[in-house]
Amino acid sequence: MNTIDIRTVNVVQYLQPLREGGSLPAIVKADDGFLYVLKFRGAGQGKKALISEFIGGELARAIGLKVPELVFMNLDDSFSKTEPDEEIQDLLKFSVGLNLGLHFLSSAITYDPLVSKVDSLTASKVVILDSLISNIDRTAKNTNLLNWNNELWIIDNGASFYFHHNWATWENHLTRTFPLIKDHVLLPKATQLQEASSAIKKVINAAVIDEIIANIPEDWLLNEGEILSPKEIRAAYIQFLNAKLSMIDQLVKEAEDAR
Repeated sequence: MNTIDIRTVNVVQYLQPLREGGSLPAIVKADDGFLYVLKFRGAGQGKKALISEFIGGELARAIGLKVPELVFMNLDDSFSKTEPDEEIQDLLKFSVGLNLGLHFLSSAITYDPLVSKVDSLTASKVVILDSLISNIDRTAKNTNLLNWNNELWIIDNGASFYFHHNWATWENHLTRTFPLIKDHVLLPKATQLQEASSAIKKVINAAVIDEIIANIPEDWLLNEGEILSPKEIRAAYIQFLNAKLSMIDQLVKEAEDAR
């Protein structure tokens, strides 16, 4: 796997909100000339959703899935001052600082389980990834997948790692499987779970996990009233992911049984 190298860009233009997303992400232009979907730190789930998005996206990339480039995006306070919509104004105000952007895939279409095509190995990898990161939000109702250039792209992992919303009990999640995999939109097409599992074991190890977690911006780990320090939070994500990796055969069996 390549060493992770996340670019940092500055938002220069707010173009439009994406109202189908619960957290009101937006299409913005950055100072590198490209368009991005900006995920805001000031949205409902706050910086924790950005952390989930980042870890899930980089793990997906590491196992060979298609993920739009992730960038850190600086947002200054000038945008909220010119925004007429009060809801968006507040979101911009609370999101000054470092946010997360995904490269905008122009003319991509939302994955539709009835008509979109996906090969079974890719479907199987996505199912196992979502079991590993406990992603509760890749269902037929909300697929969080895109089809672009006839390929499947992973775009939204913000609902993963839900244990981090309560650090007091996070260790209870270390030995749990992921029964909600039964609702996964790609489960019916995930007919190569064993092959996908072997492929994932070859590329994901403790060093890869360490590197991804090391790249989480320190600022995202600082939350008022948090009982763990940023260093302890990093260690918790590492411990959680290594625990899930050691349980991968169990998670695969659970998905196979659900299928």
